[in-house]
Amino acid sequence: MIKESDNTTKTDKKAILYLRVSTEEQVDNFSLNTQEDICRKEAQRKGYEVVEVFKEEGKSAKNIYGRPVLTEMLVYCKKNKKAIDALFIYRLDRLSRQTSDYLAIRKSLIESEIKLISATEPTGISPTETLLETILASFAQHDNDVRSERTKNGLRARFLSGLVNGKPPLGYIMQESRAVKDPKTWDKVKEAWDLMATGTKSLREMAKIMNKWGLSANHGKSTYKLRPQTVQRIFRLKFYAGVLTSNVYPEEVKGQHGPMITEEQFYKVQSILDGRCVNKVPTPKRAHLNTDFPLRRVVKCAKCGVGLTAGWSKGRSARYPYYRCAGKCNNTSIRAGELDSAMIQLLKEITPKEECLELFTQYIKEEYNERLADLRKRKNEADEEIQKLLDIRKVLVEKNLLGIYTDEIFKEQNATLEKKIAKAQVAKADSTLEKYDINKLTAFMKGLLTDLGKTYKRSTTTQAKALIGSIFPSGLAWNYNGGLNHQINPIYRTILDFDGRGVPSGVTDGDRTRNLLFHKQTLCH
Repeated sequence: MIKESDNTTKTDKKAILYLRVSTEEQVDNFSLNTQEDICRKEAQRKGYEVVEVFKEEGKSAKNIYGRPVLTEMLVYCKKNKKAIDALFIYRLDRLSRQTSDYLAIRKSLIESEIKLISATEPTGISPTETLLETILASFAQHDNDVRSERTKNGLRARFLSGLVNGKPPLGYIMQESRAVKDPKTWDKVKEAWDLMATGTKSLREMAKIMNKWGLSANHGKSTYKLRPQTVQRIFRLKFYAGVLTSNVYPEEVKGQHGPMITEEQFYKVQSILDGRCVNKVPTPKRAHLNTDFPLRRVVKCAKCGVGLTAGWSKGRSARYPYYRCAGKCNNTSIRAGELDSAMIQLLKEITPKEECLELFTQYIKEEYNERLADLRKRKNEADEEIQKLLDIRKVLVEKNLLGIYTDEIFKEQNATLEKKIAKAQVAKADSTLEKYDINKLTAFMKGLLTDLGKTYKRSTTTQAKALIGSIFPSGLAWNYNGGLNHQINPIYRTILDFDGRGVPSGVTDGDRTRNLLFHKQTLCH
């Protein structure tokens, strides 16, 4: 607000000036100084003394909100309505480009008995002048609406061409009006998608991991840590699969940016998220491992059924490892070496024969090829189903744009289609078999099963527990006679029974196919 100097020529009529320029209008021939000079000359010509000047810079006239100087000027007019006779403006659209807002301001000035005078347009109180003034105000709104429509059409055209409007999500940056890979975050975000697709992490865990990796959410110039809700929004964006979606436009279009993940992986993560709760914190059972005693809690006491505990006993010259019953038989102890030897001996006794392993690996390869063929067939069927659903959605979008379907009906039907597409994509995404090299897999299995005793001795504590647990799912019991009571896994028993029934390894004649079929049925049941 600028006061007039004391040596300004005094008149009976007092006036104020309101000057406004938007950011895009700040050019020399339309600056605030230019407007002020023209308005002052017009006020002087009409015999008014300018007592106050209100300047508003960098503000749009689309609405009256967010324009503090305009509000200040209107309050000033109400408080000083007896002292002010006129308000001078450079042009009518300086007040507002919305006709309704302009008429509301005009009404307020009339109630305060303050004339509104434009320095460049005809204004007055006669019916003709009032009509012309309203028409001019309407032209300003029309011009504003045309600009807005052009902007909307430009944004829609950009969207339909596959270009993102606004800021791209984490992992991408804008470069020459296009979304491209962000070299600082791309690899980490992709790794986060891969980790989430395993289904082993909650959103809360993913937020902690991603924050630890240095990923963050940006809002303006501020940076914030990722929260579970933010992480969930990231994993819901189809943008990462190369598809553009919008809350404004019903279409889904293929983006011009490079996809970070496949559509199969996207829908797999969606199925995982649909069964998750953001605030659920998993509490995994703590594993008690002792590298000195790999059979601790694995072997039970045959008398009372309680798992054996372990510890060191102090002798005259050294300390010795022992396993002990943790139940009622706690006075019974077994030397660790004795129990380990019994375990190694048992594993050697149940190690499959070489010909059994040959037949078993042959079966594994046959089963692998059958399932791989079935998987490819299901993927082809899923592709056909997905294409049908996409065609239906295309028709749905067209009918929504034509006004045949309302937005509510469109959203409801589109949500149903999206669920069906997600199911088809999840079925298609189960491509685990294709990731394996069956020859390497069977070679690893043969190396593992050729000598179970050696496998046990070179295993870590965790690996040893896993090996024993897979072969003896019901557990083992020490009978205190130097032996281990056990019950072998039925599947592993089937491996041991791959004896060929008179068809040794390398012999070409004999009914080997029938024997494999028998074992296949056994494994399947």
